Amino acid sequence: MPYRYAIALTGGIATGKSTVASLLALSGLRIIDADTISHRILDQNAGWVAEHFGDTFVKGDKVDRPALGKLVFADPDAKKELENFLHPKIRAAIEEESEKQDALGYPYLIDIPLFFETQSYPIKDSVVVYTPKALQLERFIKRNGFSEEESLRRIGSQMDIDEKKARATWVIDNSSNLKHLQGECEQFVETIKALYPVPKV
Repeated sequence: MPYRYAIALTGGIATGKSTVASLLALSGLRIIDADTISHRILDQNAGWVAEHFGDTFVKGDKVDRPALGKLVFADPDAKKELENFLHPKIRAAIEEESEKQDALGYPYLIDIPLFFETQSYPIKDSVVVYTPKALQLERFIKRNGFSEEESLRRIGSQMDIDEKKARATWVIDNSSNLKHLQGECEQFVETIKALYPVPKV
């Protein structure tokens, strides 16, 4: 049965989830990255993207994700069409990876940006990377170079970060500097180790 030992790692746009995933991986926790899987599946279906959205969104054998993202975030119907096509394929690939990880009998993380939004994964526990909304907006603009209006639209396409925080089993706070974040990640790893002693080989 997949997801038996899974913990969902989630957060909001520009809350630092990728940095946290890297820090947790360095601490020895195993991670399945839904974004990496989705990018792979998107490129595998570049022909479908060209057919439904136009050749301009495909360069060589890869999808121009920034251009496609700009389209779908401005067009709810296009966004829904893309998600309806991709999400079942992504879920199937994540489930396959999950079964492999469950066989090891120890908790692992599945990095799922839209875990609470889609409610597609029967995972009981979750850890949310939290950043206050004003700081989230500031970091997103700095990272992506979008206007404030476009940035707010992108952030607003996801569930409010405070709502995610309220739903989480655990919270990793990323409202300060990298040293503070490292401490938060170390504390989370210790919590998992205390709850789940490492199995004897």
